[in-house]
Amino acid sequence: MNPKNIRVLFLLNRAKINKQNKSSIRCRITYLGKRKIFSTGIFINPKYWYNKEQKAKQPNPENNYINIQLSLISQKINEAFLFLQVNVNSFDVEDIYLKYKGESINKEKTLMEVFKTHNENMSILIGKEYTKSTYYKFKEAKNHLSNFLKFKYKRNDILLSKITLKFLDDFDFYLKSELGHKQITINKSIQRLRKIIKLALAEGYLQKDPFILYKPKRYKVEVVYLSSDELEKLEKHDFSYNLRLERIRDCFVFCCYTGLAYAEMKALSEEHIIEGFDGNNWIKMFRKKTGSPVNIPLLPKAISILEKYYHEDRLLPVVTNQKFNSYLKEIGVILGFKKKLTHHIARKTFATTVLLYNDVPMEIVSELLGHSKMTITQRHYGKVVQQKISEEMFRLKKKIKKK
Repeated sequence: MNPKNIRVLFLLNRAKINKQNKSSIRCRITYLGKRKIFSTGIFINPKYWYNKEQKAKQPNPENNYINIQLSLISQKINEAFLFLQVNVNSFDVEDIYLKYKGESINKEKTLMEVFKTHNENMSILIGKEYTKSTYYKFKEAKNHLSNFLKFKYKRNDILLSKITLKFLDDFDFYLKSELGHKQITINKSIQRLRKIIKLALAEGYLQKDPFILYKPKRYKVEVVYLSSDELEKLEKHDFSYNLRLERIRDCFVFCCYTGLAYAEMKALSEEHIIEGFDGNNWIKMFRKKTGSPVNIPLLPKAISILEKYYHEDRLLPVVTNQKFNSYLKEIGVILGFKKKLTHHIARKTFATTVLLYNDVPMEIVSELLGHSKMTITQRHYGKVVQQKISEEMFRLKKKIKKK
């Protein structure tokens, strides 16, 4: 039997026989490996019950009536099951029974129960709607919550209705004090919890949103990027004595002029390089992280790097993310950079040194980075724009003084 199908079975309670020499018929519903047994309120003489055929035998008015009633019960259970399949994203055997009885299925659910269902559904959609990394982040968030419940409340779960503003603040404090997470990481964990709460509200498991008065704690966004001088120093350094570092440098510089994240750089192939409406070559692909489209015109320096490695099997000589960042650290030491070089700095450099400092408008920067919202770009790069305005105003003041 398919575990996602329902099974209805009628069982005779032979252990108990009443004064009329009859036993009760019970019904057992099986769904997703769990059972719900209940009394049908129907009684029969055990000698007339044929379990294999699930019916009363020896036709007579009483047995015929019993068979009709059992058929109606089975039909109503299957109708309840079909209704839940069409109208509810997640339900269990208890919900099927409640729907059959005509009762509300919005019974008390627990946080970890809904979180588990969410993650199970997400795992099925990996590669279709979600990436593996997103799934693992939700698994990690569930583990953090589980450990928090044991630490704070000495329990494995909590009713959704018991989640309060204080619960959210305590979870924030736990992640910071016990796990040493930074506020940006904490906010991400709570953001994933918020998605579970929204799911519970949508399903009717929760009537009041505990996040209504919750305000995420602010954190300072520090944008680390290479200045134009540092980028030039990196580009001009002769790594011919070390092919490994030369290749990593080239891949990094390529991303400094395209803004590609590591996942997109790794996945880049010839099919992603197309001729645009303007007759120039563009990168057209989708971001692995958000699924949003990426359309980036190839700048001359990026093209020269592609041409350098064109004869090889892949467009770029990519290594694992861990090795890539390890080799970048080595390059940073050789060049005397105080900044710790990581692949993500290339993306930041593209947004700042290559785009914003060359007067490319913020909305175009947001589009080229593949951000899902303009506010994300503004939050990360707003201060960079302010700094550039300050520098321009300083130059203007100097010009005015000379006059």
